[in-house]
Amino acid sequence: MTNKLCSLNEAIAQFVHDGDTIYAAGFTHLIPFAAGHEIIRQGRRNLTLARATPDLIYDQMVAAGCARKIIFSYIGNPGVGSLRIVRTEIEAGRLEWEEYSHFSMISRLQAGAAGLPFMPMNPTAAGDLERVNPNYRRVTDPYTGREVVTVPPLTPDVAIVHVQRADVHGNAHIWGIIGEQKEAAFAAKTVILTAEEIVDEAVIRSDPNRTLIPDFVVDAVCHVPYCAHPSYTQGYYDRDNAFYLEWDKISESPEETQRWMEEWVYGVKDRTEYWQKLGEETHRRLHVRPRLSHPVNYGDY
Repeated sequence: MTNKLCSLNEAIAQFVHDGDTIYAAGFTHLIPFAAGHEIIRQGRRNLTLARATPDLIYDQMVAAGCARKIIFSYIGNPGVGSLRIVRTEIEAGRLEWEEYSHFSMISRLQAGAAGLPFMPMNPTAAGDLERVNPNYRRVTDPYTGREVVTVPPLTPDVAIVHVQRADVHGNAHIWGIIGEQKEAAFAAKTVILTAEEIVDEAVIRSDPNRTLIPDFVVDAVCHVPYCAHPSYTQGYYDRDNAFYLEWDKISESPEETQRWMEEWVYGVKDRTEYWQKLGEETHRRLHVRPRLSHPVNYGDY
C-alpha cells in the first residue's frame, strides 16, 4: 500500500482544478471546512459545488467567487435560517442551481458509486422538484409495469471526506452520525481524506467494521485537526452554535462577509493557525469529555 500522506495545501493544489465538481461530504458533523477554506485561498473558480446540505461551507465558497453552480438537497444555515449569500446569488441569476430531495441526492451518489446509468426510486413527495428539475425522469418498471422515478448518477471530480482517524494509506474510521461519506467517496474520481488523527494501520485493523473509507478509493491523506469547525467532529470537539448565529449576521452584509474572509480565511495560512486564532475561550467552550463505547470482542485464534 502507498503512503498518501501530504499537506492539505498540497492535496488541493494537486487535485482540485478550476471547473471541477466538488463534493464536500459530511452530515451535521465532519464537514470539511478547512478544505473549503484552502480552496478559497488557492483561488479556484467556476466550481460546481455539490452537497446534500450545503451548510456554511458553501455560503463561504460562493462568497469568495469559487462557484459557478450549486447542486443540493435542503439549503440553509441549520437551525438559523437561509444561506443568505447562496440565496442572493441564485435569486440574482448569478449562480446556477439544481435541487433534489435528500433521498434523491444520495440516490445519485449511489448510482455514481455503482457505475449505473440512473437510480430508480419509488415516487415520493417531491413532485414539485420533478416539475422544476428535468433530471428527474419516470420510466416503467419492466417487472411490474408500474412507474418509477429516476435520477442520473453524480460522479464528482473530487470528494473531500473528513474522518476521525485514518492511516497513511487512506483506510479511515468514522463514527457518530454517518452521512453520505462512503457513497461520495466511491462515486468520485478523486478522494481527498482529511483526518483528526493519523494512526497506525493496526488501530484501523482493530475495528474493521468502522472502516467506512478504504484505501483503494483514496488519493490523498491530510492530517487536519479541527478541520470541521464550526461544525463538529464526534468525540473531538463540539458544534460552535454561536458561530452559526454569528454567520447569519455577518452574511447580511457583503462588506462584513469580505472582512471576515480577509481575517479568517486569507489572513491565516492553515487550519492550525485558524484554530490558534480562535483562542482558549473558544477551545474550552467546544471541549468535549470522553464518552467511550463498550469494547467489542472480535476474538482471536
